[in-house]
Amino acid sequence: MTDTTIQKVSSAASPVGDMGQIYLVSGKRVSMRLWRDEEPQTKAPIRRNYETVGFVITGRAELTIEGQTITLAPGDSWLVPSGAEHNYTIIEMFTAVEATAPPAQVHGRD
Repeated sequence: MTDTTIQKVSSAASPVGDMGQIYLVSGKRVSMRLWRDEEPQTKAPIRRNYETVGFVITGRAELTIEGQTITLAPGDSWLVPSGAEHNYTIIEMFTAVEATAPPAQVHGRD
């Protein structure tokens, strides 16, 4: 028998993390978060022990992974492999949704 518990998480009521991320639904193998109206900035390089995929809703950003840079625009998606050094430079007010596997956090907690 599979676990068929249905989860619904409203972004309007979701907790916000210390980097500005809005925690969305989180399962056993994957979690989601929303980056809403991120101001132009450059975020410091970091490595994470989870894989991240994302989708740009609005705005533009540059993503650098292990020294290779791509430009992200609305409709683009990306992948950051687990353990890869990466950073984002937000060029225009940016909104995107990301999924991480395994989950980067339990809803509301890193």
